[in-house]
Amino acid sequence: MTTALIVLFTLGNLLAGLLAARYVRNAEDYLLAGRRLPFYLVTATLFATWFGSETILGASSEFAEGGLLAVVRDPFGAALCLLLVGLWYARPLYRMQLLTLGDFFRERYGSRVEKMASWMIILPYLSWIAAQFVAFGIIMQALTGLPSGQGFLLAGLVVTVYTFVGGMWSVAVTDFLQMLFILLGLAAFGLELFLEISPLTLISSAPEGFFRFIPEAEPIEIADYVAAWITIGLGSIAGQDIFQRVMASRNERTAIWSPVAAGLMYLSVGLVPLLMALAAKHLNIMTDDPQLIVPQLVAAQASPAVKILFFAGLLSAIMSTASSALLAPAAILSENILRPEMPGMSDRKFLNISRMSVLFIALVSVILAWTKGNVYALVGQAASLGLVTLFVPLTTGLFTKTIQSRAAIASMLSGLLAWLLAIFFEFPSDPVLYGLSVSFLAIFLPEKLRFRTSI
Repeated sequence: MTTALIVLFTLGNLLAGLLAARYVRNAEDYLLAGRRLPFYLVTATLFATWFGSETILGASSEFAEGGLLAVVRDPFGAALCLLLVGLWYARPLYRMQLLTLGDFFRERYGSRVEKMASWMIILPYLSWIAAQFVAFGIIMQALTGLPSGQGFLLAGLVVTVYTFVGGMWSVAVTDFLQMLFILLGLAAFGLELFLEISPLTLISSAPEGFFRFIPEAEPIEIADYVAAWITIGLGSIAGQDIFQRVMASRNERTAIWSPVAAGLMYLSVGLVPLLMALAAKHLNIMTDDPQLIVPQLVAAQASPAVKILFFAGLLSAIMSTASSALLAPAAILSENILRPEMPGMSDRKFLNISRMSVLFIALVSVILAWTKGNVYALVGQAASLGLVTLFVPLTTGLFTKTIQSRAAIASMLSGLLAWLLAIFFEFPSDPVLYGLSVSFLAIFLPEKLRFRTSI
């Protein structure tokens, strides 16, 4: 019965996405929903995009093992990112009326930086999409006994089909519906669970220091704490998925306040799975895979109807994140990598290339999903690359006029190199701190060198 309902739910998402494809008439409709999305749809698609497997499966398992300090990166850092985008970045970006984030790097720094930045934008999404496919496979295996590999192939097929056909319109409409399932599922099970076990009881029974949110005054701990805040908090600002939703907004006010609303919503709702993980620990729910601690709790404690509703919400979270993450790099690939190589391309041909880019990104992500199994780690990898390569050139390029293309290239390459060296040689503290610091220094250094040479 459960399997049949899950299959019907999955097919329902597919149907909704295909119906939304009616609105796609040109490439701008496909990539930005014609820049016509209202506040509620932009907020819903931002929330649903970010509230994925890493929140319910990854962050909850990290919280159960390490307490509040273990989940600074997500949901706290993730919510910080959305707030910063809305309050600081959305207005100047929206006024530029660009198609992709790669277009910003072309307009600001030139075509060489555009190409380099575009690949830096694309690569992190492959890990993020793979994380969602892995999570879908894990849940399908827990629910139906279907091997996890077959489960994420099913997820990849469904999400790819409706994203391929309808682009941003399909993603926005399905995200809105999936958001409703997410909220209903969490609310229904949360009500059952917390009527039985008071949240105050859970908090009081937690080990000493479990809810500590400020690290000890040790340099390494403080550095890692800062890294946890900025990995997603700053690293995902230079993300095409957020940019697409800002640019798809029907007006500037929507572009600004939708990320703010989504960030506040994400932070509040994101705390619910953490309390559920604490309840599972309190009830001694055991699982071989820590990522399944909340699903195992639901399987053991929820009534049949609530169980179905919760898992529908969980699968909704995974599918919405996967579809949004799939469209984002496909837009960059088609607009900033392929289109410049085909001058004079018609809008119809560009639309077809955008759709084929969706297929390509999906295929690569499925292959990556076979090689990685930890959802939280995959998402962390995705955000780190954006932080050490793109954040500094984006921010300085958006808010200053003096930084030139050579400085932007130096910033991206040196930040990447420093990050990789810190990983390889196992430097103390988080590698992103080295990458970000070097990226920041390098963007100003070339200008100083040219100044001295001219003297």
